Amino acid sequence: MTAGYSDRINHAFAFAAKHHDQQVRKGTRLPYLTHPANVAVILTRYGRDEDTVLAGILHDVIEDCVRSSYTRHSLEQRIRDKFGDTVVETVLQVSKREVDDAGTPLSPDEQKQDYIQRLTEASESARWVCAADKIHNTGSILADLRRTADAEDRETIWRRFRLGKAGTAAYYRAVYERLRDVAFDAPIMAELERFVLDLEDWARESPRLYDSGKVVPAVESAAAARSPSP
Repeated sequence: MTAGYSDRINHAFAFAAKHHDQQVRKGTRLPYLTHPANVAVILTRYGRDEDTVLAGILHDVIEDCVRSSYTRHSLEQRIRDKFGDTVVETVLQVSKREVDDAGTPLSPDEQKQDYIQRLTEASESARWVCAADKIHNTGSILADLRRTADAEDRETIWRRFRLGKAGTAAYYRAVYERLRDVAFDAPIMAELERFVLDLEDWARESPRLYDSGKVVPAVESAAAARSPSP
């Protein structure tokens, strides 16, 4: 059944608002809650079930809201108690991990690679949340770039992201390709592909690409890589 307004969804927004309080979107003054709200809208637009929409609203709480009064474990338990096992397990599958299964700390690049690898075993709901999350992230970057006429100001937008211009675009390409490679062929994938292609077009002049967790010299632009051989 298509998700709409419900007490659980209202509760999830209140829960996310509490835990994302004072957080803003990277490089902006937008309240962070605008992101999970948009992820929920995207999932609802595709007719996803309520538990998937709930996971979309809550998908960054465990990853981003650890603080003195809340540990990762306590946040996980709070979500489990309030929204159920299915929701928290989906949230965990789309949350970056700071340590691997052996307890070894992961660097930021390793966290991204681990995230991509774990999509192989992720549930259908988690893959939907991942795709919606990446659509809103890439869409937000593209919207900022398109309304910025000055080239130097556009470079400032790219500098929000540690991986830089092409590294950021190629990271989203890597997520898209992993979802495609695990046979996630839901309708949302066509939209995600369009956003990734647009992001690559904006970043094509950058001399470096992000490739499966490593930043490596680019041998050709993203646009050229997509072009058929002559």
